[in-house]
Amino acid sequence: MRTSSLVCVGLVGLAFALSSSAGCRRAAPDLPPPPKGAPAVIEVLKGGRWLFTYVEPSGLFASTDKPDSVPERSRAIVRVFDPSDPSSKTNDPARVFVVNLNDLLKSGKAPARPLSRDAFETAALAQLPPGESSPLAARPPSPPPPSGTPAAAPAAPPGGAPPGVPASGPPVVTIYGTSWCGACRAARQYFTERKIPFADKDIEQDPAAARELADKAGKLGLPTDRVPVIDVRGRLLLGFDRARVEALLGQST
Repeated sequence: MRTSSLVCVGLVGLAFALSSSAGCRRAAPDLPPPPKGAPAVIEVLKGGRWLFTYVEPSGLFASTDKPDSVPERSRAIVRVFDPSDPSSKTNDPARVFVVNLNDLLKSGKAPARPLSRDAFETAALAQLPPGESSPLAARPPSPPPPSGTPAAAPAAPPGGAPPGVPASGPPVVTIYGTSWCGACRAARQYFTERKIPFADKDIEQDPAAARELADKAGKLGLPTDRVPVIDVRGRLLLGFDRARVEALLGQST
């Protein structure tokens, strides 16, 4: 059995790091205490009636009852749920139980811990290769402007509209990028052409935007060594990948 669906989103940050996930990840903060009456950990047995929700390369989320069928790249962060057992649900609908399938397949059992839906989705997507992006360390040198150069034009407001033209609505997307990053420009063009309202924040020119990104990424355990980082309704994408953006927005590819 295998079905595909988008995972619902919530709020709060990542507080669950899985040691077997590919690549280096910064240490996540400790989990907050679980709501009163909610189990802090549940035990998942390989032979149980579990449903496993994982991320596909396109950014879509799929569910299966066969853990062996989950792609190896997506196994470290997987949502788990037993439809026949109410205790496999958290008391908070914005939180889910997450398991490392590598441990389950190796040992036949593994602990699952509660995580916010936002954090689960962000962390699951972070297992995939980053989208089109530019390492901050590769920033090209900026020659000093010639004398008499006029001041730069005002930046475009959220939504990518020209200066003086109001955005088409409240932003549903925030792009954290730089002026020199080609992937950032591609993301801006994509959202502008599709009339998707977005906030455009330059983390080099706007210290408040840099702090805002650092706070979001720190809570969700996402590195900030490259741009753009795109916030889609509370979930962070590292780099620009059209298919993943459309999956999170609920649009067809």
